[in-house]
This record gives sequence, structure tokens and C-alpha cells, in this order.
Amino acid sequence: MALVGLNMVSFALIDPITQQILKGDAGLSADGLYKVDTKDMGSKTANITGLVGSSTKRYGNNVAQQVTYGAASPQIAWDGLNLDFDVKQKIKGFVSDSKGGWVPADEPAHIAVLIESGSLSGGSVYFGFGNCTAAESEANIQTDDDNKQIVDDALTISALDTIAFGHKPFKIYNSQDASFDEAAMLKDVMGGYVAGTGTSTGTGTGK
Repeated sequence: MALVGLNMVSFALIDPITQQILKGDAGLSADGLYKVDTKDMGSKTANITGLVGSSTKRYGNNVAQQVTYGAASPQIAWDGLNLDFDVKQKIKGFVSDSKGGWVPADEPAHIAVLIESGSLSGGSVYFGFGNCTAAESEANIQTDDDNKQIVDDALTISALDTIAFGHKPFKIYNSQDASFDEAAMLKDVMGGYVAGTGTSTGTGTGK
């Protein structure tokens, strides 16, 4: 199934021990879920690597008889156009000094990430990562010339084992599967997330 485009990327802060979603001031929005939509000018790329570990051939009778694979260690190189400043700091695990400044915490924040793409067959394909950390390793700031030199938001996201996935680091969903349940997917990926009645998901920053 060929993937087409990048429809949506969603984030949530989770408790590092229970892997349950954090809400309100402790999270990224009132219900905890933050969609990188038009208010943030959307996401440009979400390049996922490491879905399969390194391979090792096993030989017998002078020929390769088996291939074994190491544990998956997914990473996501995410690029967004204009992610809310406070949300980005929270995702990285920075702490506000309540005076406009943010400093790195001793430990990175734990986040959940859901990436939605389309497919040539129709519907959506989702990549869910229920327990991750994120880092912003550089900021390549340049002078404007005849053009504005815009620096995108770029995060390197590393996936860890997720309790809800049976201690696997990721899970893939197909919306065209007859048994697909979006609410169940969000609950699994986003640390027990349940949409509130009449809520507008992810439009605030939880500040």
C-alpha cells in the first residue's frame, strides 16, 4: 500500500511511568491532545526510520538458512512550519521560569505521537508511537537577504517501548480495515485519551 502525503501529526505529553496522557496545565491542551494543524501551519515531513532492527544471517551447510532481526528502534525526523513556542518547549521537556524563559529539565519529557498519511487505496494509514522523547539539536539561524531565511521547527523523536502495545515501540493502523476503531486507536496511542463531549481538540497550548 503506497502512502500519499502527510495529513496530520498529533502530540501528547504522557506520564513517564504510567504512560497515561497529561491534561490541562500539565499537558499540551485541555484534553491533552495537540494536533499540529493550520494554527501551526502544519507539518512538512515526518521521516520514520528504524522500524526494523539490523539483520543477521545464520548459516548451516554452507548456506544462509535464517535471518534474524534485532529490536526495532524507531526515530522520527519531524519538521513543522510554525509549532506553538510553548508547546514545543513542553514536548522537549523544557521547564518555564514563569518569566518568559525555558530551561532543559534533568530528564526529557515523554510524549506520544500519531502520524497520519493517506494511501493510494484510499483512507488513512497511521503510525502510532505511544512513548517517545524529543530533542531539538540545533537552530541554524541565518541573516535575511533578498529572501526571508525561515528556520523550521525540527525535532528528532526517539520511540521507546509502549505498555499499550505489549512493550513494542510502535503500531500501524489502516482506517479501511473493517474493524478499525479511531477512538480505540487514540486511546492506545495517546495514553488512554478519551475525547470530551464538545471539546475542540488541541486548539490550545495548555499554558
